[in-house]
Formats: sequence, structure tokens, C-alpha cells
Amino acid sequence: MNDSPMAIEALRRVITQVPDYQIAWIAQDGEQAVRSCANDTPDILLMDLMMPRMDGVEATRRIMQNSPCAILVVTATVGGHSSKVFEAMGWGALDAVNTPVFDGSGESHSPELLAKIAVLRKLIGKPREKIRSLRQPETPSRTAEAGFPLVAIGASTGGPSALARLLSDLPPTLRAAIVIVQHVDKVFAPGLASWLGRESSREVRVIGSGDAPNESVVQMASTNDHLLLTPDLTFTYSHEPANYSYRPSVDIFFQTVATWWPATAVGVLLTGMGADGAKGLLAMRRAGWHTIAQDQATSVVYGMPKAAAKLNAAAEILPIDQIAPAITRIIERPLVHKQNSKRRNV
Repeated sequence: MNDSPMAIEALRRVITQVPDYQIAWIAQDGEQAVRSCANDTPDILLMDLMMPRMDGVEATRRIMQNSPCAILVVTATVGGHSSKVFEAMGWGALDAVNTPVFDGSGESHSPELLAKIAVLRKLIGKPREKIRSLRQPETPSRTAEAGFPLVAIGASTGGPSALARLLSDLPPTLRAAIVIVQHVDKVFAPGLASWLGRESSREVRVIGSGDAPNESVVQMASTNDHLLLTPDLTFTYSHEPANYSYRPSVDIFFQTVATWWPATAVGVLLTGMGADGAKGLLAMRRAGWHTIAQDQATSVVYGMPKAAAKLNAAAEILPIDQIAPAITRIIERPLVHKQNSKRRNV
């Protein structure tokens, strides 16, 4: 959906390059898109942000509430509209890409757009993917030391707004490293980190290979490769498994946390399409860490948390406004016990 005839024609030419793709309808503004989606819900909706009568953020919100589908934001300047991109993703948009343009010969090409559509098709219509466990060895020896707890958070569809709420609710004095894996293209990771920082009044940094968990800042995965925690408690990225649609994968990161993190850890799985993170959350629970999944009522898409609930991977299933207090309770409990023990010994 787009209000520019030239942009609509550029999109049409790119889409019709693929024989299997069919254009169900074209809307000229947000209100028309909401009505059209209710009458004929498409598999994938290409959503512009800047439109008359109703912008793409509000249209995304209404569509995801009334006739949800996979939404890909397609706008003229993604970088220039980063705040609106993350607002739309907070309401359920899955990804964003620049609108294709005509070249000098009058043709329209956008391999980036076609690649993102192909990924969304896998997420909504392909059989569940299998990933190998990254546990090495079977019973790991946690020889490295960490002087603080770790909060590992995974999110996808609707994640930005849920993350902003969660980070805002956590006390600034919480003594724990906070690490986020959000399904987002590497192009948007730095912008999302900045946006989350503004929304939550916390410092949020993207993770580079070789960085270590840091209790002073919030850290977020920043590439299309999978984030891993290594035995020496530093971060690295892996391209494998290459054919896994969820990039970066919450499952893979959670599994490495379950394997190598030697101190207290809390695993949190937020709103998202699909099942990524459920098996990893189960691995964390089996390793003895506390695990939390967002509830259905407050999830934009109850896919990932639902998969975790089915596996009994979550010790608690909570609305978004109760997750931060639960994390705080778990993280601060050992400190309270130690303080009480000291008082008894005086």
C-alpha cells in the first residue's frame, strides 16, 4: 500500500518478477488498507509509513489488532524514518526496506525487497526449522567466573515496544547484565539501540564480536549472524546454521547462555511470530535458571511465548508490566539472602 503512483508501479514491477507472487489489492492510504485487509487478508502486506488520512504506524496497529498478517514496511527513506519504523515494528511489522526506484532504463529492481519477502514466506508458511544444539560438551565445566547475574531477552514481532516497556520498568540500580536478541536486520540494529535508549532512558549498545557482558549498559545483538556466548564469557557471532530463517536466533543465544554462564541468569521470551527461543528457554530452565514468557493478552503476536508455554519452558507466564518486577525479584533475591546471613553472623 502506497499513495505514490510511481512507488506503486516500482513495487508492482519488482513483485511481478516472481511468477508465484500475486498482488491481491493496492490501497492508496492507511484507512483503505485497514478496510481492504479486513475484507481480503493477504499473506504479506507491503506498508508505507508516510500516507494521507492514516499513516503506516496507525494502520499497522489496527491491522494487527483486527486482521493480522505479515507486514513489511516499505518506505522511501528507512533511515530517515527510523523512529516510525520501530513504532510500526512495535505494533507488529516484521521488517523494513527502502522502496525500490526506477533505474536509467526505466526498470525497477530490488533484490533486498525480494530477499525479505522470501524470508517472511518461510516464517509464515514453511515447516518448522530444526536447529542443532550448540551444547559442547554434554556437561559443560563452567570454569570462567562472572561477578553479576545475566538477563537474556529474546523478542520478535512487536518486540521494540515490549522491550522499551520492560527496560523502562527495570530499576536503574539493578546489578545485572542485560542482553537482547531482537529479530531485526543489521541495518536497523544501531537505530533500534538508540531508539530503545531514548524510550527507556537507559544506555543501549550494540554488541561487537569479542565484547563481554556488561552490567553497566544494555547490550543488543547487531548482525544478521547468530549471537553466541563463548566459554570465556565473551560474545561472538556465527553464520551457522546458515539456513535458519530467524536471524539472529534467540534459541542459539539462549542455548549458549545455558551452557556457559556460571552465575545467576534469567531468560525472558517476549512477543513474536514463530517458535524461536522456546527450545533455548527450555535449555535455560533445565540448566537451573529462572525463565519467563510474556502472556497472550499483552503479546502483539503470541507465537514464540506460546511455543515456550507448550514446552513448559517458562517457569512464569506474565503480562509485560509484571516481567520487570519478576526479574528484579529473582536477581535481588540472592543479595537479600547474603545480607540476612551477614546480619545473623554479627
